[in-house]
Amino acid sequence: MTSSPHLSILAQYLAGEFENKQQAMSEPAWYVNLLMWQRPVSLFGEDSVALFAEQANILNIEQPYRQRIMRITPSSADAEFKVQYYMFKDPNAWRGAGRNYTLLEALTTEEIDILPGCVLSLNTEILAQDQYKFIAKPIPDNRCTFDYAGKTLEVSLGFEATQKEFLSYDKGIDPETRKATWGAILGPYRYTKL
Repeated sequence: MTSSPHLSILAQYLAGEFENKQQAMSEPAWYVNLLMWQRPVSLFGEDSVALFAEQANILNIEQPYRQRIMRITPSSADAEFKVQYYMFKDPNAWRGAGRNYTLLEALTTEEIDILPGCVLSLNTEILAQDQYKFIAKPIPDNRCTFDYAGKTLEVSLGFEATQKEFLSYDKGIDPETRKATWGAILGPYRYTKL
């Protein structure tokens, strides 16, 4: 891993198991109770942090979905870091690796494809001594699109992370109407780190 102290702290904040139980209980009409796993993986060189991520509805814990890889690297002057997303060539082969993360020991870069437009700029906000907030936003005029099951899908990505909380702004976008169709439509999913 790189010598950037913020990158090391970010990796600690992002890695783990998260849930949004409190949010789902207080607003059940708008938020599903989810578990999310983000596990460090050794896929790239020393210049980055990579995490495997997936989530599952608490009522269907054996059917996790949205398997993806996030690679975080130092960036240029306009942002401290860049977050690049990757998709799996065969997502089913890695289903459940969030809970059973020993499966990730066999993961190689041959199993994933880069998602060219699925990039975020990420900056650090200092909250107090040794306390940070990391804010990842879409790069202006970038569209995150990919082909899946014979369809072109579009998502809007983004997150904020502190030591105990992860906020996901991810949502699906209808390519014709440009309106959100699923996800963080009324605000972020608020995950607490377990």
